[in-house]
Amino acid sequence: MAKFNLRRGALALAVVPLLALGACSAGGGKTDTGTDSGAGGQVADTARIKVAMITHAAAGDTFWDIVRKGAESAAKKDNVELLYSGDAEGGRQAQLVQQAIDQKVDGIVVTLAKPDALKDVVKKAVDAGIPVVSMNAGEDQSKALGAFTHFGQSDKLAGVTVGKRLAEEGVKHPICVIQEQGHVGLENRCAGIKENVPGTEILNVNGADMTSVSSTVSAKLQSTPDADAIVGLGAPFTLTIVKSVKETGKTIKVASFDLNADLAKAISDGSVEFTVDQQPYLQGYGSVDAIWLSKVGGFKVGGGQQVYTGPAVVDKSNAGDVSAFAQAGIR
Repeated sequence: MAKFNLRRGALALAVVPLLALGACSAGGGKTDTGTDSGAGGQVADTARIKVAMITHAAAGDTFWDIVRKGAESAAKKDNVELLYSGDAEGGRQAQLVQQAIDQKVDGIVVTLAKPDALKDVVKKAVDAGIPVVSMNAGEDQSKALGAFTHFGQSDKLAGVTVGKRLAEEGVKHPICVIQEQGHVGLENRCAGIKENVPGTEILNVNGADMTSVSSTVSAKLQSTPDADAIVGLGAPFTLTIVKSVKETGKTIKVASFDLNADLAKAISDGSVEFTVDQQPYLQGYGSVDAIWLSKVGGFKVGGGQQVYTGPAVVDKSNAGDVSAFAQAGIR
């Protein structure tokens, strides 16, 4: 991002995520600090504030590297001390939110993949006067839990988008692979597919163990001869699925959600038909920026509604265009 005078341009930059709109290196509960994303920007001449970002990131999911890079870029611009942590288990994620409250942070960004596990502690944050923004997952529960806005895509809409595309290609019996059972966003994606392709079958796998993902997918493909497509719900999982498809000798379509550099290559070479990108860099950037704006001017980005960052379809026709951005770690 180009450097500019924040005294005159802060509000102009704040709307960039909105104009750009179209589920990691998790610490396992470890909190890291940092504001330098290497993406440019300028330290604001406003008072320094402390913002905690607590995600449900699972180890090995590169999606969260992109979220974090966006958050760090906004933090650098806004003179924010960013405290990043993540845990895939809902109870431990709630504990991390409580730690942020105890640290008296100026704002909290949280993902709501397991809203029931987080609702009480999010209410504690709001009651303590800490502004909360939700991100990535739990858009349906965000407002009720007290977040003043949510950055992300509608997972149900993203699923519908994939389902329509598969239906247009004549798919009748796709397998939708959920890597984290109980994750409301992932379940909504598969539900959206099923709306347009009633023959959709759900396969739950252990996303924390890629060897297990591979073996479970291979076994399912071998036992389901009429499967004509398989959908991964995250880039690393889809790439593992591609290997399983090749190893079993199946000639079925592979589709995906989310994006990284390797998946962009797989789309370009035809191994994957398409993906739906929710643009996680925007989620991280916009969430931190929204907290900063709420502190410096009482602004409420989104007007109490969700700020959509997707879905954006990437297929062979445009994979080359986004490949450079994916290589840079921002798509």
